[in-house]
Amino acid sequence: MTPDFNLDGKTALVTGASGGLGRYFAGVLAAAGARVAVCARRLDKVMETVAGIEALSGSGGGKAIGVEMDVTDAASVAQAFEAIEEQAGTVTVVVNNAGVASAGSIEDTTMADWEWILDINVLGVVRGCKAFTPLFKEQGSGAFVNVASMAGLMLAPLMDSYNVSKAGVIALSETLSQELRDAGIHVSCVCPAFFQTNLTSTMRSDIPGIQQNVNKLMKRSSITAEDVAEDIFRSVKDKDFWVLPHAKERRMWVLKRHAPWAFDWLMHQETKRWMSKMGGKAKA
Repeated sequence: MTPDFNLDGKTALVTGASGGLGRYFAGVLAAAGARVAVCARRLDKVMETVAGIEALSGSGGGKAIGVEMDVTDAASVAQAFEAIEEQAGTVTVVVNNAGVASAGSIEDTTMADWEWILDINVLGVVRGCKAFTPLFKEQGSGAFVNVASMAGLMLAPLMDSYNVSKAGVIALSETLSQELRDAGIHVSCVCPAFFQTNLTSTMRSDIPGIQQNVNKLMKRSSITAEDVAEDIFRSVKDKDFWVLPHAKERRMWVLKRHAPWAFDWLMHQETKRWMSKMGGKAKA
């Protein structure tokens, strides 16, 4: 993609940028001329993303720096903030993309896994927004792009903790959109369904075969991480709140809002099908 939205002289930060959607979106921002701070816990993987961006910089793209950041640690986020300002300048776009997955019913998922996923998927976004809001207010502008999921809107079967975590990101994003709008700060909320990415590489589950089934659903999708990254870019350019890349799931969301009884029946049938197929304690 050749962006028609110029970010020359701007600095953007992307968390969870060591692979998947974060890596693609960092590249899109760089192609638009931004200096991109590529952030994740594994610095070796971060530097792979940086190398990919730098390889394209000769064709008019921007620059990238690699920064180690653990979104579960407020001190790590603060240190990354300082390092980015020193190396790349004042941040104007923050993409809270870091996330993990967990699968299972309320009986299958341990409390340790609940705490793990909420700390990364929800509080990780909170830490990112909390760290940069004072800066954005001071400069009178800025953008948060918070990556949630259609699972937070439509409740994927046997994904209890993941659904709750992404619903939390959606609620936070809607709240901040109202709270920060008059300060010149834009918020976007990204809600993709299954697409071709590396989500299951971090998935925790005790249900045999569920990762393989989720992988099949992702491989069947015609939507790629690059497609989602381009949709996110348009949302920043056009100042849209919702980013809903999947047409079928957008229709289901409309159904949920306008005919909730029909949506409830359909989702109950789908949940029963998955419970019967995958087993686990949910089947009992």
